[in-house]
Formats: sequence, structure tokens, C-alpha cells
Amino acid sequence: MQTKTYAGIPEEFAKLEQAKIVLIPVPYDGTSTWQKGADKGPEAFLNASENMELYDIETDTEVYQQGVFLAQPVTENASPEAMVNAVHEVTKKYIKKNKFVTIFGGEHSVSIGTIRAFNETFNDLTVLHIDAHADLRKTYEGSTCNHACAVYEANQTTNLIQVGIRSMDVMEKTVMDEEKTYFAHEMAIDDSWMDSAIDQMTDNVFITFDLDALDPSIMPSTGTPEPGGLFWYETLDFLKQVFAEKNVVGFDIVELCPNEKEKSSDFLAAKLYYKMLSYKFMNEAVDEDYDNTYNKAEQKNNVSKFSNSDDY
Repeated sequence: MQTKTYAGIPEEFAKLEQAKIVLIPVPYDGTSTWQKGADKGPEAFLNASENMELYDIETDTEVYQQGVFLAQPVTENASPEAMVNAVHEVTKKYIKKNKFVTIFGGEHSVSIGTIRAFNETFNDLTVLHIDAHADLRKTYEGSTCNHACAVYEANQTTNLIQVGIRSMDVMEKTVMDEEKTYFAHEMAIDDSWMDSAIDQMTDNVFITFDLDALDPSIMPSTGTPEPGGLFWYETLDFLKQVFAEKNVVGFDIVELCPNEKEKSSDFLAAKLYYKMLSYKFMNEAVDEDYDNTYNKAEQKNNVSKFSNSDDY
């Protein structure tokens, strides 16, 4: 795992105290059931990020100047449950430091921990789940923390909206809210899906983005590729609208399964992450007084769920 700064940015933008953004790598691949290798995803993503231009043309910004702290990777792999608990604890720790917390997996089971942390922190949370697969099994292969169960808990405890779905088990229909599910075959012929999905969101949104949501023609390096996925510009169009109209409180990106002979997927993942940060911060100037202004705004906009708990 790379131990330098994110994308090779100067140290002055990479220190936790000054950074607005935290990036947590989770190199975990304990429950995937087809192609293995998602545990190598964070390293491939970080390597690709070092070869990316840091000026974003569309937003006319250099978002790294907001500060990106690269946290130590979460390497717990004793069991899926232990990994989820570790991800939950580390994610919540950084949220409580009033950072914009992002996570790069690893397989999609890591999102059970990230979603749990955000749901405990932000009231009335929407989870925007962008994926080829429904991931709504209660248990799979003897565990509730399997990648096939990635958003089952979110479906029970948050406002879950699913986008890009094109593969699922018939059992998942019994728990799925089809009114808030956007199937790929319907999206292909209905231009209104973006507005409809955004209308169903609450103010606070957490995005979990499984890279197999994208069409394998542009994202072949994932563990379970499915034909008929999203393309680059429609994906960015949707994400840009979500960031503009809602308060995105954090996001994770999962399921990069790197192939030594195919580097474009690694670079797409790096670019997608940077784009999402650019959309989040495009209207914020670099400001030394950020910690005061941003934190006050967050406290005003979000009613925290923190109690007097002594968990931390």
C-alpha cells in the first residue's frame, strides 16, 4: 500500500489538521465470489492518481488544494464482521473530526461499515447506491457482512435509492423498494430517471459507488462485470446534479479489481474520485479560515445524531 500523499500532492495539502477531506483505503477482498483482486484496488487507484492532472477543466478548480489526508489503510481481515466493525470505527472517527470522509475499497462489503457510520452521524440519511447488483441479501454464504449484503442494512435503516441495477436474485424482490430502484433497462429509455431519483432524496446523501455500475466497455477491471451499464458522461451528469442539489456528506467507491494489462480502469477510478471531490467543493475557495466556516455550516445544515455516548 502506498504511504505517500494522495496523488503525490505537496505535504502542505496532505496534513490532517488542515485537510478538509479524508481518504481511507480498505484493501479487503474476503467475501467476493468470482474474480478475486479487489484488495489490490486501493493501491492501483492511488498509483493511477499520481499520474492524473490535478486541474479539473470542467469545474475550473484544483480540489486537492482543499486538503486531502490519506489515512492509514484499514487492514482488518480476520472475518467479514471484524472488517466491517473496523471500517465503521475508523470512518466514524474521522467524521467526528468534521472532515469530508471518503473511502476506497476493496469489495462492496466495506460499505456496510461506512454506511453505518454515516447513518449514526447524520439525520434522515439517503444512501444513493450506484451499482449493477442489488446487494440486498440478508445473509450470503453464512455472513451478513458479505458483499452480496452490502446495502441490506441500509435498506432497513436509511432512505435507500438504487441506480443502475441489472442483476439480482429473485429473493431480493421481497425486500427491494421498486419505487426507489432505477433498473438499467428502464434508464436506457427514460431520460427522466435522474430528476426522479434526486426528487426522492432527503437533504443529506451518502453515495456508495460500485464500479461495476459502469459499462464493462469503460470499466472492465471489476470482479463481477455486467453488460448494459452506465457511461462516463451520463454518470458525471447525474453526480454533478446530486452534489449541486443535495448535501453529500461523504462517499465510497468499491470493487476495482485491477488487471496488470489494463490500466484504463484504474485511471477511470482515480478520475471519478477526483471528479466527485471537484463537484463537492467547486464553489468553495481555498480559505485558511475554512475550519471555522465549514464546520459552522455543517453544524447548521445537519442535526447531528451524536449523543453523550462514550463509545469514542
